[in-house]
Amino acid sequence: MRAQLEHDFERFRAELPRDFPALVRERYRIDLSARYLGEPIPHPVGKASGQLSLKQEQLETDADAGLAFVVLKTVIAQDERGDQSMAAWAIHETRMTVESIHSQDGRIGWTVTWKGRGWDRPFEAYLDLVRAGRDLTGQGRLLVAPSIKYHLPLLDEPFREAEYRFTTEAVAKAWGPSPLLLEKDFSPTLSGDPLADERDRILRWIGEVPRLVRAHAPHGARVALKLMNARFGDEFQVEMLRQSAAGGADAAIVFNRLFDPERKVAYGGWDLSNQNLRVLTLARESGASENIRLSGTGNICSGRVLLNYARLGCESVQLHTFFQLPLGAYASTGGSRTSRALHMLIFHPQDGLLAGMLELEHAGRLHRQNGELRFLDIAANP
Repeated sequence: MRAQLEHDFERFRAELPRDFPALVRERYRIDLSARYLGEPIPHPVGKASGQLSLKQEQLETDADAGLAFVVLKTVIAQDERGDQSMAAWAIHETRMTVESIHSQDGRIGWTVTWKGRGWDRPFEAYLDLVRAGRDLTGQGRLLVAPSIKYHLPLLDEPFREAEYRFTTEAVAKAWGPSPLLLEKDFSPTLSGDPLADERDRILRWIGEVPRLVRAHAPHGARVALKLMNARFGDEFQVEMLRQSAAGGADAAIVFNRLFDPERKVAYGGWDLSNQNLRVLTLARESGASENIRLSGTGNICSGRVLLNYARLGCESVQLHTFFQLPLGAYASTGGSRTSRALHMLIFHPQDGLLAGMLELEHAGRLHRQNGELRFLDIAANP
């Protein structure tokens, strides 16, 4: 199988077949099936909300490349008058800068830097994007989920439910008669904002937002909370995860990028994945992650890092930076960046997902069921 993997890695340099999960199942007897927000997906790799998911053309490219799912750019909630309590996050994005970053342990990784936050275009344009995502989802080409930043109150302040009602109803109407899959975005820039300077305030948001969203989704909703890295240390991160489950969230995205208060930008790299994996280890040991589905994010730059998240309970992962590297950083010589990234993440003969799963089998830590290795068995039985 190792020789076959090296052969396929070379063979797919020019173009990765869109149906590669079926090929993997046939050739390697490995089932890459995964889940995002409880929905079945053909493999675990999706695209996180951001600048790479704000146009229909981007969604079409990702569907053609065989990506499993995409989370749309985060829209800022508004009421029926168009008022936005979180309007400070609806600011225009500057050009993204892809750059190397040195971690505290000396490793060099990648990060993407830009100034800007959420959707800064007309709300109706976002609904058009939701409709495009709905169609791709209905066709089985790509699972798409909207992302929304709703009002977050002070501790003694009520939620502005008019924003929750208007925005959720509008997005649900654009989505159609099936239950809405939705991410609530706790932006990494929120970590540096005075709004997030109290633990109890943050825990209140996490505990109450899922109920408010569902109350205004006419056909039901599954709500994922994309949790930020707050300023209060590992134990508080674990408490955020525990509160997500207690508050009724269907899933948590663990965890959003780190925030540099001096430069006032979010960043990634190995410091991010080191922290995220450390917190997920504590959460698993304490039982805080038992009652909620997890999707991992943060410096997923190889299949091995992907497996590290999976072994701590993540049923899928979502990337942003790895889809933006210089073309020379990928092994592929053709195809979109999405396709090139998938080629590296899945088929790299040393650091790819398949190589890692075969090593787990060889070590006796992953076993075949009915002749197959299954990705989801890793998350269920680390």
